[in-house]
This record gives sequence, C-alpha cells and structure tokens, in this order.
Amino acid sequence: MPTQGRWWLPPLGEVVFASMLLWLLLGGQASVLLADGDTGWHIRTGDTILATGRFPTHDLFSFSRPGAPWFAWEWLSDVLFSLANRAAGLKGVVLLAAMTIAATSAVLFEFLLWQRVNVLVAIFAMFAAGSASTVHWLARPHVFTCLLFVVSLWLLEADRRRRSPWVWMLAPLGALWANLHGGFVALPAMLAIYALGAWWDQASRPRPRDWGPARRYAALLAAVAAATLLNPYGYRLHQHIASYLRSDFIRNAVEEFQSPRFRGESMLVFELLLIGGLLAVPSLWRRRDYAPALLVVALAHAALGSVRHVLLYVLAATPVAAAELTRRLEGAPGGWAQVLAELASDYAPRPGAQAGLRFPAWGLAAAALALALLNSGPPRWRVEFPPQKFPQQALARTEKEIVGRRIFTSDQWGDYLIYRFYPHVRVFIDGRSDFYGAALGREYLEAQQGQHRWEEIFKRYGFEVALVPVEWPLASLLKADPEWRLAYDDGHALVMTRTAPSTLAGRTD
Repeated sequence: MPTQGRWWLPPLGEVVFASMLLWLLLGGQASVLLADGDTGWHIRTGDTILATGRFPTHDLFSFSRPGAPWFAWEWLSDVLFSLANRAAGLKGVVLLAAMTIAATSAVLFEFLLWQRVNVLVAIFAMFAAGSASTVHWLARPHVFTCLLFVVSLWLLEADRRRRSPWVWMLAPLGALWANLHGGFVALPAMLAIYALGAWWDQASRPRPRDWGPARRYAALLAAVAAATLLNPYGYRLHQHIASYLRSDFIRNAVEEFQSPRFRGESMLVFELLLIGGLLAVPSLWRRRDYAPALLVVALAHAALGSVRHVLLYVLAATPVAAAELTRRLEGAPGGWAQVLAELASDYAPRPGAQAGLRFPAWGLAAAALALALLNSGPPRWRVEFPPQKFPQQALARTEKEIVGRRIFTSDQWGDYLIYRFYPHVRVFIDGRSDFYGAALGREYLEAQQGQHRWEEIFKRYGFEVALVPVEWPLASLLKADPEWRLAYDDGHALVMTRTAPSTLAGRTD
C-alpha cells in the first residue's frame, strides 16, 4: 500500500514511537519501569535541587555517612524526574522514561532506513534491539544515554560519509549528556575510535594520504572532552567516574556490572545480536569501514564484561548487522530473498517523501492519550513501585515504628524509603554504591547474609529496626534473637524492632 500523497499518514518513525510508547504504558509495562528503587532517590535529589537552587556537594540521605562529600552527577536527570513527578506523580516519571525509550527505538529505526536497510529487516532489527534492551528499561537516567548514543552515532556516520557542520553539534550534546548521566564517557570513547579508524584508513593506503578526517575527529574529540567539563563538579566528575568504573568491589558485588547471564529472552536476543554484529566485522574491514568495526568489537568486549554495557553494544551493532543482512539479501539470487526485497520496496518510504523535519504530531498525541488513559484507566494500568519488589504493605502497617529510627534494610528498599519518607528517614545504605564505597558495602553484605560479624555491625551502627526480605539468612537469625521482636510479617517482608534501646554513642540523626 504505497503511502505517497497521503499526507495524513504518520511517518514510520512516528508509528514506531507511538506504538512503543503505548505498549510500554498500557501493555502492563508501566510499573516495570519502576522496578529499580534508584528512581526514588533520583526524584528526591531533584526535589532538593529545585527547593534549594543548589547542586548537592554532601550526602543528603544516610546516617552511615552523614555529610560526606557526594556528587549528584546525574543532577539534570534528577531535576527532570522531579518535575515530572510534580506534574503528574509517578505517572509523569514513567511517561518521561517511556517517551525516552520510545524515542530511542524510533531514532534507531530511522537510522536504519537512512542506511538503506531493507524496511522489513529494519523492523525486525528494531524489535530485536528492543527485546535485548528490556533488561534495563527502567525509569533511571541511563535512558537518556541510550537516546543520545544513537543520535551521536548517526551524526558520526553521516559525517563519515559526507562531511557536515552538523557533526559539531556533538560538543553541546556532550555538555548536556555530562549533566544527565555518567554514560557520557561513551561519546569521547566513540570519537577516539572514529579518529583511530580514520587514521588507520589512511595509514594502510599508499601515499599520498589524506589525514584530514583523522584530524577532524581528533579535534572533535578535544571539543567534546572540553564541553563535558561544563558540569557543576568540573573535572572532579571525570575523576569520580574513572574511580567508580575501576572499583573491584562494584564489579564483583553490583549485579549490573557483572558479566551477562545468557538466560531469559532478552539475553538470548543479545546473544543473537552479538553474533550478528561480530560476523559483520570482517565485511566492514574489507570495505575499509574501520570505525564501525572497531566500535562493535570494543563494545562487544565491554558488554561481555558488564551487562550494563549491553545497551550500548545493541545500539551500535544493530545498524551494522541489519545493513549486512540487507546486502546479503540484495545479492542473493532469486527465490525468497528476491520476494522479500520486492515486498520491502513496496512499503519502504519513497525518496524525499519524509525529507526535512516534521512536527511530531502523532507522537505527541500518543503521549497525551497514554497519560489520559493512565489517569482514568483500569487498575492494571496503575503506576506504582511494584508491590512484589518493594515492602509497601509492611511500611503502611509499621510506619510509626520506622520513621525517625535507624533502619537496616536492603539497598533497593533503602531507595524506596528515601522516596516515601525523606527527610524524616535516613538510611544505612541505598543504591548509590559509588558513594558508600567498598568498606561499608562489605559490612552491608556481611550483615545481610548473617555472617559471623552481623551482631557487631548491628551494635556499631545502632540499628533499631530491621526491614528485611523473608528469604535473607539474617531474617531467621533476627527472629531467633531475644533482643529483637517481630513487629510484622507478610511473607514478603519482616519488620523486626529492637527490644532494648540502642546504646550507640554520639548519634547525630
């Protein structure tokens, strides 16, 4: 069904955006975006920034490290989440995250079409990329990194094929990115790879050689690196991120920094894209497309070392694998490959049909519709932190015994406590693993697992309440300890209170 001349039909990119957005918000995925408690402290950090007009330099949330130096290194994301929460509650937060995820899918799809990928292959590749990314589809600042990464990749690929002044937009984009999420370091790394690819392209040729592209990307790298210093913490932000990424404790203790486990649908699709991207590398190398080849290899190495990097690998490898598959289809003799190519040509956008910028009317209409339905729809569309992951009932029943007291709980539940009760509750630990460090992190894990020092740790920090999952080894130990009384048990969470007052000296909370 050719679409030329039917002005009222939305571009394919907007169809992808609207479809993805409505599926995320109305297909039972809305609360899944809140499955990570970090969203809670991000919202409250944004609240504090808006209320004080200052960037935090010291801890806001803990009693274990009160007033210690702390970087709110995703401050702009925190402010955006806070504004969304003020405007529409958690529905607004989820809508913001879902729109960013949907925009990432739409931009990726348009990028594939720009590369002249077979439209049916593009649809399949876009869905594969989405499926592999669901492991980190969360209302957290990294969703902005995914969107800005694919935009940056498109700008670089467009410039590599035909020089354009638009590529210098990467400098202000880098400054914006540095205030949204620590993943901004991916942009200088990508530019270094493109500079290396351009250098190798000329170094492997006979004289005379044109070093212009290599110098261009090196200059762009310098401009972007300088632009990322435009953040409230300057170069100290870069030092902090470097220390964070080098931490052996974080790599060993934090699940998202560990190697991926190839179980479940999303990781199996990632495995498929991993194979597809790496199989395309030899063809890229033969065509002297060194930069995309090096980028795929570098991100494959990073993704196999840390599941946190899977998203970036997927966004870099999907265009490469899809373009290679299209070339194979176009070169295949007759048969089903020819039928697929002809079918795709019937539905592909006509040259020039969608040129230029268009007002995203369909996408904005989908966002307005989704928010209206979330506000008036059935209970299954209710947006909240998932009760199966967070102790909502326990806190509703025992709030008076918790507020104002020293609580031992999980890092995820600590995030949720910050969201529910800050500033009336301070936590022992939360999701800011970069802030608490290895020493306190190990004490947390020892106590959680009920190891031999758990009583010593409890006494040293003067815990008065324990809010713990029933499956923790610590839960059984507390129930058997005469110094602790069971206040609540719903089969999901236990609330234990100390029977005698804490003897901790020097309390400041």
